[in-house]
Amino acid sequence: MLEILAVIVLGICEGITEWLPISSTGHMLLLYELFHINEQDPFWSMFLVVIQLGAILAVVIIYFRRLWPFQMPDRELQGGARVLSCFRSERVIMWLKILVSCVPAAVVGLTVDDWIEAHLYNYVTVAAMLILYGVLFILVENRNTGRRARVRRIGDISWGLALLIGIFQMLAIIPGTSRSGATILGGILLGMSRKCAAEYTFFLAIPTMFGASLLKLVKFGAAFSGHQVLLLIIGMAVAFAVSVLAIRLLMNYIRRHDFKVFGVYRIILGVLVMMVFAIKAAIV
Repeated sequence: MLEILAVIVLGICEGITEWLPISSTGHMLLLYELFHINEQDPFWSMFLVVIQLGAILAVVIIYFRRLWPFQMPDRELQGGARVLSCFRSERVIMWLKILVSCVPAAVVGLTVDDWIEAHLYNYVTVAAMLILYGVLFILVENRNTGRRARVRRIGDISWGLALLIGIFQMLAIIPGTSRSGATILGGILLGMSRKCAAEYTFFLAIPTMFGASLLKLVKFGAAFSGHQVLLLIIGMAVAFAVSVLAIRLLMNYIRRHDFKVFGVYRIILGVLVMMVFAIKAAIV
């Protein structure tokens, strides 16, 4: 029963923190400590990533009309022309740009994923990244005051800009950085509006998080027990429901506010993570 309660709480945490730029990893470390979960256990290490599939589904549902690249074919056309008419060209181009943004993180992630998990997945790294990016959010938003964004629509994102955003997303491979935090911060620095940067981050999450989850599932193998499958399903279902609310609340919030409050929150959370685990280490 305690495991199911822990999974529900972890699902709630994932649904909120995956989309807000505050690092899901930092929160998960604290919750794993609260519920006495060993994050080095192969199942829980995999769970931490695969639970994101529920969060991805929320983006697909909310933005389905803007993401779906297909339409009914033009009956007046024949052959290849009719096949091509099935595609909404502007959405196909958007997806191609999203794939370009995925390349840097995919290349680096596949190369150093095991090394990062072995050497950087610790409370010191997580706390340091929480604090560092919290300070950066405050500095960038102060610098951005009064400036008008050059890119206000996803359709205006160039191929070069898509690649640069991908490089910022690559930084999120370091635990505690926050994938949404890195890409939103990068987008704002590159001249995107907050709304555009946030939405592109949501769309970019679909292939990125699906790929990361697939990699973890392959590494874990097929050794699932029925109980573990149940835990995964519950976690993903909760993450989906909470993500729907979190995404809508975030988009409403940034229409009138900047991201500085998230910067302050990150700094406080980073200090809290450092204190909790430093006290634990001293006691042990």
